[in-house]
Amino acid sequence: MTPPGPGRRLLAGRPDRLGHLGHLLGAYGLLTLTVLLFIAFSLALPDTFPTLDNISAVLSNQSIPAALALGATIPIAAGRFDLSIGYGLGLAHVMTMRLIVTHGWPWPLACLVVVLGGAAVGGVNGVVVEYARIDSFIATLGTGSVMYAVTGWITDGARVVPGPHGLPAAFTDLYDSRFLGLPVPAFYVLALTAVLWLLLERLPLGRYLYVIGSNPRAAELVGIPSRRFVIHAFTVSGVVVGGAGVLLAAQQQIGNPSVGMDYLLPAFVGALLGSTAIRPGRANALGTLVAVTVLAVGLAGIGQLGARFWVTPLFNGGTLLVAVGVAGYAARRQLRRRRAEPSGVAP
Repeated sequence: MTPPGPGRRLLAGRPDRLGHLGHLLGAYGLLTLTVLLFIAFSLALPDTFPTLDNISAVLSNQSIPAALALGATIPIAAGRFDLSIGYGLGLAHVMTMRLIVTHGWPWPLACLVVVLGGAAVGGVNGVVVEYARIDSFIATLGTGSVMYAVTGWITDGARVVPGPHGLPAAFTDLYDSRFLGLPVPAFYVLALTAVLWLLLERLPLGRYLYVIGSNPRAAELVGIPSRRFVIHAFTVSGVVVGGAGVLLAAQQQIGNPSVGMDYLLPAFVGALLGSTAIRPGRANALGTLVAVTVLAVGLAGIGQLGARFWVTPLFNGGTLLVAVGVAGYAARRQLRRRRAEPSGVAP
């Protein structure tokens, strides 16, 4: 048989190049969109948008939604969804205020107890999902409703307001202080992203969660204790939610029993949209950070352009629908590619 000519080699190499280009667009398209949006809004609003004050405000305002989105990413990696994170955020922030204001606890002890409480609540969510065999949507919606009831019970539906001396300055500095000219909460989010990236991409726990989320039957066949690792995922998510509640208390400086639900939709938009970036087809910490960034830039830009109040939920809801659709398409495309690969041939 005669070897293929240059034309055939060129045609054979074209699908590889197109596939590589498609992979780059899928992995870094969202990051490119973030840069393009920032440039577009900077050209449209040159006096207000590309300023250090605006960047600082965006980083500060989006730190809590970003932390909550990162917390939601962990159960999603295992194929589970935690709809209680909004209720948990509200309960954690109200409990922080109650312990400091009403009971006079030292703020470091109050913060520690709230974070540990978040871990306990996450563990309960995992136990209910895995041992009661209730779908994670239903189970976490039920536990979230219970947490909302507890929040209303301990506050009697009223806000927790500090006394005339206010909150300890060291506590409010958790949110208000700056480092290298930028808000400290932005560095919290970067540190959390680094920790979750290490957990999901470099440690066995993350690999097990991805196997459980993508193919539970295969996880069972290779001996992965799925129940234990899913409970671990919910527990780590609870720790993140508890920490976000502490940060929210330092930001708001007042206990509002109904504030948590405002953060539920943005958190899931960031987590699901993040599964279409960096590592398309699966939830990952870096992708979530990129998704939160593009949402922050978009919301800040349309807000400064004078958008009406209803544009923000429209933007979040529309982005969520697009994120779920793109994530589902990426997962199906990856599955078809794996099925098309000949057995025994490395991709």
